[in-house]
Parts: sequence; C-alpha cells; structure tokens
Amino acid sequence: LHFCLLLGISLAALLGNGLIITTVTCGQHLHTPMSFFLLNLALTDLGSICTTVPKAMHNSLWGTRHISYTGCAAQVFLLIFFMGAEYFLLTVMWYDCYVSICKPLHNGTLLGSRACAHMAAAAWATGFLYAVM
Repeated sequence: LHFCLLLGISLAALLGNGLIITTVTCGQHLHTPMSFFLLNLALTDLGSICTTVPKAMHNSLWGTRHISYTGCAAQVFLLIFFMGAEYFLLTVMWYDCYVSICKPLHNGTLLGSRACAHMAAAAWATGFLYAVM
C-alpha cells in the first residue's frame, strides 16, 4: 500500500515538474525571468524527489528500514543541496517580483538574461556550499 502511494505521488510530481520544464523550454513567450526561475525551481524539486523517494519506495516494497552509511550521506548531501538551492531560488524569485512591481521601468536593466543566469548560478552554488558545510 505504501509503495503504491509513494509511486503515485512521485509520478504526479515528476509529471507536473516535467510539464513545467517542457512548457517553459518550448514556449517562446515564456522566456521571462520568472519563467526561468520557475524552471530552476522545478529542477530542484525534481532533484529532491529523485533523492529521497526511490529509497523510501525500496524500503516500503521490501519491508526494510536499512540504509548504508554512504547511501545516507549521499541522500543528506543531495537533499541539503537541492533544498538550499530551492530556498535561494525562492529569494531570487521574490526579488524578481519586487523589481517588477516596485521598479517596472528598471526591470529590463536589473533583470536581464545575463543577470538572471548569474543569480540562478549563485543560488545553485550556494546550495552546493551549504551541502558541503
């Protein structure tokens, strides 16, 4: 029962995030800063799901609760990495909303494609640094 529940929930999340990624990538009118950050947020969500759910499904299917030390360390590292990147991406998305609402005339200069790429890369790098620490 738990295996089927985990499978259904994870497949729904994978399908939803996959649709977001496909839509933002293929839609020419969706090449905006918010859509770019939403794409990165969907990638962090996919990473978080793919980090924890497979082992939980394995344990549920076989009725065990065992995990190796290296497997646990890898799960903790990846989960902290994806969660850290997600938190910083949410912060960058908040900044995008702030600029769009409070400084609409400066939106193009403050949130150009290069600046968005730098902010997203900084969010991913910060997540990695959090995971290493």
